[in-house]
This record gives sequence, structure tokens and C-alpha cells, in this order.
Amino acid sequence: MKNEITLPAFSRRSFMRTTALAGGGLLIGVNFLNSCKPEAKMPEDISQLNFNDFNAYIKIADNGKVTIFSPNPEIGQGVKTSMPMIVAEELDVAWKDVYVEQAPLDTKNFTRQVAGGSQSIRHGWDILRQTGANARQMLIHAAAKQWEISPADCKVLEGVISDSKGNQLGYGDVVKAAAALDIQDNAPLKDPSQYKIIGRDALNVDIDKIISGKPLFGLDYSKPGMHYACVLRPPAFGRKLVSFDDSETKKVTGVTDVFRFEDKIAVVATNTWAAKKGKEKLQARWDDEKLESTEDHDRILLGLLDGKDFETLRADGDVKKAFAEADRVIERTYESPFLPHSCMEPMNFFADVTDEEVELTGPIQTPEGSQKAVAEALGVDIAKVRVNMTRMGGGFGRRLIGDFVLEAAKISDVVRKPIKLFYTREDDMTCGQYRPAIKYRIAASLKDGKITGYHLKEAAVNSNMYGLIPNFFPAGAIENYQVDVANYKSHITTAPWRAPYTNFLAFAEQSFLDELFEIMETDPIQARLDLLDNVKGTTDERIQYSPERMQEVIRTAVTKSGWNVPASPGVFRGFSAYYCHNSHVAEVVDVTMNGNGMPSVKKVTCVVDCGIVVNPTGARNQVEGGVIDGIGHAMYGDLSFENGTPGVKNFGAYRLIRMEEAPEVDVHFIQNGLSPTGLGEPALPPAGAALANAIKKATGKRILAQPFTKYLGTEEKVIG
Repeated sequence: MKNEITLPAFSRRSFMRTTALAGGGLLIGVNFLNSCKPEAKMPEDISQLNFNDFNAYIKIADNGKVTIFSPNPEIGQGVKTSMPMIVAEELDVAWKDVYVEQAPLDTKNFTRQVAGGSQSIRHGWDILRQTGANARQMLIHAAAKQWEISPADCKVLEGVISDSKGNQLGYGDVVKAAAALDIQDNAPLKDPSQYKIIGRDALNVDIDKIISGKPLFGLDYSKPGMHYACVLRPPAFGRKLVSFDDSETKKVTGVTDVFRFEDKIAVVATNTWAAKKGKEKLQARWDDEKLESTEDHDRILLGLLDGKDFETLRADGDVKKAFAEADRVIERTYESPFLPHSCMEPMNFFADVTDEEVELTGPIQTPEGSQKAVAEALGVDIAKVRVNMTRMGGGFGRRLIGDFVLEAAKISDVVRKPIKLFYTREDDMTCGQYRPAIKYRIAASLKDGKITGYHLKEAAVNSNMYGLIPNFFPAGAIENYQVDVANYKSHITTAPWRAPYTNFLAFAEQSFLDELFEIMETDPIQARLDLLDNVKGTTDERIQYSPERMQEVIRTAVTKSGWNVPASPGVFRGFSAYYCHNSHVAEVVDVTMNGNGMPSVKKVTCVVDCGIVVNPTGARNQVEGGVIDGIGHAMYGDLSFENGTPGVKNFGAYRLIRMEEAPEVDVHFIQNGLSPTGLGEPALPPAGAALANAIKKATGKRILAQPFTKYLGTEEKVIG
């Protein structure tokens, strides 16, 4: 008698119903990011399938090839490669047999299609593994049923199922049979020691298209009959349009439409050159109300720090009492300017508004938010607004704000033509969303050689640090600890900028701690480790970081950088450690001083605990990019305003780090087997602090403001 086969009862929490593909193959709906809504169902007839019904699934063809459709926007952070790697690992197919496609927005079946916060892999880790494992198990059951054996007697390797007798079936051989089975919900997951894809270097799935110039990015997208649009926006933040003369604009060959919307003027043409030239010939008159300058912002933010109108985000113990009883109180004020996002690809978007639907295509980090904004602005049913996502040539938070999507839709709605809105670099820099200018005032009390109190105040333009940040280190390590915030509402538009708030706060706090330890005549490494000891065993659920994991990255950075070994003559080292986006990072910066009195960053040793690293190549790229970004903007990034107008309009005047200035970045990952955490942003914040601490050793000067090159060699914003 043959073995009796008992198939388990399967649920549909993580999977949607499977169906046979016309002509063979299997389609499996994937609950990406645990965000598919329960009502999502796979159509019984594959001909009914469209991306409005599903926007993330696995497709297995008769030849064993696997296609994984990914719903998340790809902004250069690598999720279009790493997320499918997770599925492929548990599915147990050869990575070379996997194809990856970008899916459009589907608000019916998904609730999180966002690129931001370094959260995609962290949130997707469990469900993506389970997705692959469940599919693998279903295919094994199909093979076992055909062989009339128990599924437990089957093994699978890279898409080939085998039994103890040497029989073999490829996934493509059993997809039709598998399509008739229900789906298991809790198939066993691999032990990390069995991984063959996760943890191995993989090339970016789009690399061939990128290096060969294939249409891939938003600026590449086009459709027959498409027109191009430029927009003249107010020349200063806070100004309003009074009137305009478009007589010369209409003389430009190719210009088809000119009209006002809100306080802007749209120029539509048959080509980009005509649209740009037409915009340049517009004569507009703007109102003359009082406008903001950097001098005003400095005065206002300092006034907020001096005032009493704060919101308290965290308060432990009694800071006032600790300060009153202290042997000494140290206070410093740290200052940062506005910064543009400087994306390589300027803002752009395609829109085609008709009576039947609104088609939107382009590079956006928040497709669902843009869909809602467009539907509301045009007064149409949101179900009629379709959003397709292209790859993005950078974002850094700028493309979280879909103002350019809304502009494209409004212009297309007026002219009733398919429109490609494009920004020039000058548009991008002068009419953009900026990192807000922020000032931090930090005070600490010292008594009997210990830090007894810590008070952090933030004054920012438009908004303040989000709620988790007050619970980052050194929260919990100091008994009396308080974080207060205040903000000034400005006409100048601001947006998240890579590692929001922490991108500057890490510099302020880690520089301040180094100074405290110097005053206390305490080793800066050991002092940090001691503070972290205070947090071990805490029952405070607000604390976001792990003291043990932070100590490990610190100790590893000391070892890998040779911190305790005397540096070469003329080389000065600075240290910092920081937690953000669920990851722990420690960095050591080696600098030398040039003849002009400016530092040259030679090397950065960066140790990261982000849990399991899915794709080491992509991970290293993210860390190296974050470090160089942090060094470059701390050294050079500056944007000031005069009467509401930014002082620079293009890269000719806006200083970015240059190739020859980029340091060697030595990256090390802590191998602890824990679930992955964020990686796109955490390496940036500590970089500026480690650099500032190295500069202190080299010059004896502590810099209190960014960019460093603006204040080095002066007595302004510098102490020591």
C-alpha cells in the first residue's frame, strides 16, 4: 500500500488564491510588507488580471523562471533587488532564474507603498520570507502528490524537487498541479546557515538598463502626442502673482498654451526647449510684501531658544534641580542652514487627464499620497487615478512631497493633453523643498565627575523632530534628561532630508559629548560605554536603542580603525556613535590638514549593526554613500536666503563634495543573525560628528555650526 498523503489545511492570510496561467504556469499573490488587505482576491480567469487588482505577486512559468513584482518605489536604496532576494531564498530558486518587475500603485490591496525612513526591508523581512517558503511548500506538495509519497520525503534545490529514489521535477513541471492546491500559511523557514542568496553579493537588477541608457527613470518616460510643461513660480517664497504678460512667450515656436494656476504660470509646448524658452520670456509682476532672510531666521530661532514657549517631548527626573546643584553647567548652541536635496534627476512627472481616467507616471516616493492629492484637487473619484512608478534618480526625501505630481495633473487637466512636467536645475534649487534650518542648544550639568543632567532644546523652521528621536541615546543613560522643541512657521517650504533631524542632531550631540568628556578628563570611548551601561536592563519601553548593540559597534570600530594605535604623523582621528532608523552605527574619521587650513578626510571606518545583510554589495553602497553624503554636507552644504530668495541657483555656486575629496570608506557589518533594520540613512548622521571631533584634535577648535569650511579659520561659531 502506497503512503497515504495528508495535505495540511491552509489559510490565506499571507497569500491570495493561486490560479493557472493561460498556457501553463502559476501565479501567486504575495502579501508584500504584510500590507495586502484581506479582501484582495486573485481573479479566477487570468485574462482578468490587471495591476489594479494586484500589484505584487510571484509568477512561475512552465520553464521554471520566476517573476517577482515589487510594489515599493525604487529610489536607489536597492529594495527592487534585495526584497526579491528574500523571496527567492525561501522559494529556493536560482537567483539567475528570477526576473523583477516594478508594479504600479494599488490602494485597494496595499496600504504601504512608500520609499522612506529606511523601513522597507525591516517591515518586509518576515512576510517576504514566509511568502517564498509557502510557495516552495506548495510546489513540494504538488510533486509529492504526483509521486504518491509524503512531502517530508521531498527535497528542493534551486527550483528542482527530488525524492530519495532520485526522481526529479522542476518547479515548471508541477505548476499546473500546484495551482489546484490551497496554500499553506506557515511553511517552515530556512535557518540562516542555509542561505544561498541572502548574504551574497547581487548586482542591481536594473544595472544593465542603467548603464546602457534604457528608458527607466522618470525623465525617460514618454508617450505619443505628449507635450512638455515648464512652470514659472514666484521668484521669492511668500510672494504672490499679480499679473503677467505672455505676448513674447506665445511667439516662441512650439509653445501651445500659457495660463495661470494659483500663483504660478504654466507654459506648454511640443518640446522641452520651447517650453523653457517660453517660460524665460514671460513678464510677471509680483506683490512686494516683506520677505524672509537668513538673518531673520537666525534672530527668530535664537529668540525661540531664549524663550519659554516649548513643547516637552521627554522629561526624566528634575533637570532644573540637577543644574542648580551642579559643580559646573556646560551649554553650547549648534546651528545648521537650509539645504536642497540635490537629486541628480530633477523633479518631473507625466500626467494625462481625460474624462475616463487620470494616468500618472513618474518618480515619486509617496504614490498613494499623490494619488489622493490629485483626486481631491481635480474633484475626481480616486479610483480613476492610476499611478505608475518609474525608477528615481535620487530622492533623499524630496520626492516624499508630491507637489510636482499635482502640478503636472493640474496642467494636463486644463489643456487636456498628455503632459510631461519638468523642472530645470534652477527650478529644483530655487523652488524646492528644503532641509529646515535648525538650531540646537544643549546644556549639561557636571557634579562629582559625572553627568547629572542633560537638557536639549530644538528651534526649527516649520517643524520639529519626530517623536522617537527624544528616546535615542543618551536618553535613559542620564538620570535627569529633558528634550524641548519650538518652531517658526515660514513661507519657505521644507521637507524631510536624508535622516531627518538626526542628520544634524547627531553632530550636535556627539560633538557636545566629546567636549564634556574632555572637560571631565575622561576617555571618550570608555565614557560612552559607561553611559550605555546605565541603560542595560531598563524597563523603559520608550528607549529605542539597544545599549548592548551600541557597545558592540563602538568596540568594533575601535578595533577596526586602530583607534588605540598611534596614528601616522599628521593624521588626526575623531569618533562618534549614533542610533537612528533602528540601526546602530559607529564611525572613526581620519583627517589631515591642508596648507590652506582646511581638513582633508582620508579615511572613514564605519561599523554598522543593521542585523542580517541581505545584499552586501547594495549594503556597502548605502553605507559608503551615507558617509560621503554626511561628510560632504557637513563640510560644504550651505543655502542662505535674502528676501525670500535662495542665494544659489545651480551647482556652479552650490558646493558639493567632489570626487577627489571623497574618503576611503572601510565598512564592517556586525554579524548577529538578527532581523534586518534600516540602512539607507543611519550611516550619514555620525559622519559630521566624527569629522568635527577629528578637526578639534587637529586644530584645537570646536566648530558649532555647519558648513565647517565657512567657519574654520574664523572666530565665528568656533570655540577653543
